[in-house]
Amino acid sequence: MRRAPRIATALLVASLALPSSASAQAGTDIAAISANAPLAAFSASASALRDSVVSLARSQVGTRYVFGGTTPKGFDCSGLIRFIMAKLNIELPRTAHQQASVGDEVPKSLDELRPGDLLTFGSSRNISHIGIYVGDGKFVHASSVAGRVVERTFNPKLRGQKPWVGVRRMLTAAEVVALAGNAAASRAESQ
Repeated sequence: MRRAPRIATALLVASLALPSSASAQAGTDIAAISANAPLAAFSASASALRDSVVSLARSQVGTRYVFGGTTPKGFDCSGLIRFIMAKLNIELPRTAHQQASVGDEVPKSLDELRPGDLLTFGSSRNISHIGIYVGDGKFVHASSVAGRVVERTFNPKLRGQKPWVGVRRMLTAAEVVALAGNAAASRAESQ
């Protein structure tokens, strides 16, 4: 499946989701970087997209937990993830188990985590929970125990929580290259 056009749209949506002064500043920064190093510009855009995922996740903290919930009236874990990604025009399947097969698998290491990565929990045969890593050792998830969306310290060794199974990255290296190529082709056509 070719997702580069969706990610390009997501970058546009992410810039529109920023306050106008921040959006203008981001556009100026990206344009300035782009003139000298096109791949660096995309890296800045990818970082902005990850920041948008984190902002959207944090904006839902406190929303009540509802089994099967997919809206700000109430979320379950996979409904929250799907809602956030849909705001950035990234389509995901409905369940945590299905979402755990989307994007690129990332080594299961705290050092490899980037903001916006999806953390999966349960067992290798049955992913039963999912959350979004937001950086600084924290993640956001819809907790049935807390009864709401929460931001918590991510400690994979914590007793009493579902086992950490893996990490999925929605913005992959292949998409970075494809988008950079699309941006370069667009610039060449406009000259």
